[in-house]
Amino acid sequence: MTQFTHQCGTKIVFGQGVKGLGREAAAFGRRALVCYGGGSAKRNGILGAVCSELAEAGVAALLFEGVEPNPRVTTVERGAALCKKEGVEVVIAIGGGSVMDCAKMIAAATMSEGSVWELVTRRAPIRAALPVLTVVTIAATGSEMDAGAVITNWETHEKYGIFDDRLLPRVSFLEPRFTYTVPPFQTACGAADILSHVFDKYYFTLNEKLAFTDGVMEALMRAVVRFAPVAMREPENYEARANLMWAASWALNGYLSPRGGATSCHAMEHELSAYYDITHGLGLAILMPKWLRYCCDGLRAPQIKQFGVNVFGLEASVSDMDGAFAAIEALERFLYDALGLARTLTEAGIGEEHFKEMAKNAARGGGIEGFRHLGAEDVEAIYRMCL
Repeated sequence: MTQFTHQCGTKIVFGQGVKGLGREAAAFGRRALVCYGGGSAKRNGILGAVCSELAEAGVAALLFEGVEPNPRVTTVERGAALCKKEGVEVVIAIGGGSVMDCAKMIAAATMSEGSVWELVTRRAPIRAALPVLTVVTIAATGSEMDAGAVITNWETHEKYGIFDDRLLPRVSFLEPRFTYTVPPFQTACGAADILSHVFDKYYFTLNEKLAFTDGVMEALMRAVVRFAPVAMREPENYEARANLMWAASWALNGYLSPRGGATSCHAMEHELSAYYDITHGLGLAILMPKWLRYCCDGLRAPQIKQFGVNVFGLEASVSDMDGAFAAIEALERFLYDALGLARTLTEAGIGEEHFKEMAKNAARGGGIEGFRHLGAEDVEAIYRMCL
């Protein structure tokens, strides 16, 4: 069990729409920047409901539309400039991880006079941030209950994650009904993202086991395996959407920290989406089984087998190595058959032209630590397994 400090200070309002959002925002100020992506927030009525709540509470809403997937540092810069110009006191995100991450960095950049990219790369410290509220519209990243943000510099093909307590949302509104219109593909990608967050902390480290936390992680993964296909078939199945939404929040809110772990697949995927703008969850789905195959040996096979037994209900009496490969195959059936995601980078339109530089970037600082140490040559080999 690793040493850790856990405090999750986000207030969660679950299953109540955006009721009370205006009151929560007004506690922080009277001018709010409302961030969202494309037109879905308008079409499904969520933006209108948020603006009505704010108006009733006497909070002026400045709309900031167009936050892209894999949000750009340039978008953060535009948002922060608007906040400074208009005297914004609270930032509200409507959307998934991209919008929430962008809103967090806008909140930090507004309180800084330096370069936004220097904040992201930690060359300049985050000293303060505006309060952030979120309205979640997809079960995926868990950014609504997490102090992290991931921002992309498209000009340099760099994508970095940053964690700072000042970025933790103050209040998050989780309404499963808001995810009814999420298309099957995005639902599947969100499920892969949730699984990968749990993978970072589960048996796929060689740290001392912690039975209670490990059992919680297995329950989280079983929920994803059970309910993601249901949500894809029956988009308005409340039970399925609610379970996915809650699993996403708990996969990354710090509760699993006692298990330690490392973000091996996330480090590799960030390079994919920095160069190719691939959907994050899809990149993870392609990488995860290949990463496990690459790591599987006599030392690590028991952990992978345990995953198959406790999450997919596989036979426990087989050898560790046979059980490990059966677990990887079960994961592949879930990701590629049940969820219908692409098996390879080739299917996703990605070739090998940038593998060497991507691998070098992913392994910067001496390599990726975790279930198995991965140097640049290891990362490149895993990329090639994904073709």
